[in-house]
Amino acid sequence: DTSEEEKAKGKTVEVGRAAFQTPNRRFTVLDAPGHKSYVPNMISGASQADVGVLIISARKGEFETGFERGGQTREHALLAKTLGVDKLILAINKMDDPSVGWAQERYTEIVNKMTPFLKSSGFKEDQYYFLPMSGLTGDNIKERRNTPSWVEGEGFLDYLDSVPPPPRLKDGPLRIPMLDGFKDMGATMAIGKIEQGTVRPGQKVIVMPIGHKCTVTSVYINDEEMQYACCGENVVLKMHGVSETELTKGFVLSDVANPCRVVSKFKAQLQVVELPDERPVMTSGYKAILHSHVAAEECEILKLYESMSMTDRKKKEKNPRFVREGSILTCSISIARPTSLDTFLGVAQLGRFTLRDEGRTIAIGRITELPVEAKPEKKK
Repeated sequence: DTSEEEKAKGKTVEVGRAAFQTPNRRFTVLDAPGHKSYVPNMISGASQADVGVLIISARKGEFETGFERGGQTREHALLAKTLGVDKLILAINKMDDPSVGWAQERYTEIVNKMTPFLKSSGFKEDQYYFLPMSGLTGDNIKERRNTPSWVEGEGFLDYLDSVPPPPRLKDGPLRIPMLDGFKDMGATMAIGKIEQGTVRPGQKVIVMPIGHKCTVTSVYINDEEMQYACCGENVVLKMHGVSETELTKGFVLSDVANPCRVVSKFKAQLQVVELPDERPVMTSGYKAILHSHVAAEECEILKLYESMSMTDRKKKEKNPRFVREGSILTCSISIARPTSLDTFLGVAQLGRFTLRDEGRTIAIGRITELPVEAKPEKKK
């Protein structure tokens, strides 16, 4: 928490940001909090990431605490997958600790415990990479240094440099879920990550769900002014015709001609991962908090259409009265306030969400259908 921005704003920006370059790539680091009372902040940070680095402690007792039921290592890996992080680097840190001493057995033990869990969270084999390292001594990060000979594969920065960026729609209608709006020397600024389209100075945009039109006057990436920015970039935009109160977290800057849909209910498919002991079943009327891209809203489950268990996907139950954890469920959900969302097939990042209750992630899902628009033109 050392950045000028935090001092200037007088508050901690929940997700730390920094930038660095490797020979072939430019990276923005989003340092998300790991503590479980800050998971909502972690969600808004991770929802902007393309590559996740999950730091796992190899120290005796520390890995076990993070991995048992309700532990943070598990929740983070699961959230990363739902939020659209397609590559996960599992950095097994503190290998130099006296209780570990770079022992291959300890590394193998952690890999064997994590692998089945990653697969059940939906990661395929080419989507995760285990990497033993030590942050304290700098082993296997930029150079191998004192890394023992049994460690194969590339070091941390070399591996990052070789990760291909995910495919994106450069030419689609603009979508920028906003992280924050603030005043800087009298000018109104907006921060967010471009999920689709390209943004240029002079472009007219509309802030959804409030439908406020405004203009982008300049585009900055890492404090440098740019002629344009494509999707995938984390940008700061100087805005005209809008006040910072209208640029709140969770709003989406979109193309004027083709704005983002605003809905107060939708149909979704979700995976129920863990329910609190005091409410062990999910029924219609179940209330929770919905986190999608950077928005967080209260929501309620309206109707259950179909459920099946994660283990036996053939047995489907139509219109179930309730579901338990470990089920896959198709249902409709209503949101307390109209929110800018999209279907998963439209803009994937605006179509993914997680449900949380009592401070835990209870379900992860994707939006399958939005209500039909009143206008005759149909969205695909």
